[in-house]
Amino acid sequence: MTTVQEGPVILIGYEYRLQLQAEADLFPDVAQFTGHLRRAVGESTVLTTITSANGGVLLRDARTLEIVLPADATATLTPGTVVLDLVRTDIDPDRHLGVLLEIPVLLPVTRGL
Repeated sequence: MTTVQEGPVILIGYEYRLQLQAEADLFPDVAQFTGHLRRAVGESTVLTTITSANGGVLLRDARTLEIVLPADATATLTPGTVVLDLVRTDIDPDRHLGVLLEIPVLLPVTRGL
């Protein structure tokens, strides 16, 4: 099932944050996550890797994950869109969360601060 939700755009050169909430307790305290940011699903080039270890995926509670792209990661992007998904990596085998985000990327007017 595909669901389209509106969310914040990535502004080049600024930190990006997005919270994802589940309807049930899906994220135990020990859960670890990894995600690749790419220009398109079929692209081989990884623009940024976010993980629980590098602060790119924060476990807020049993139902909430927060995605964080630091300003230095967004500074390398170009206007258009990027895609991101998440994999739970603390279990064997790793488990894809079934979430695919397509996020618009915009060049802000105020930049280079």
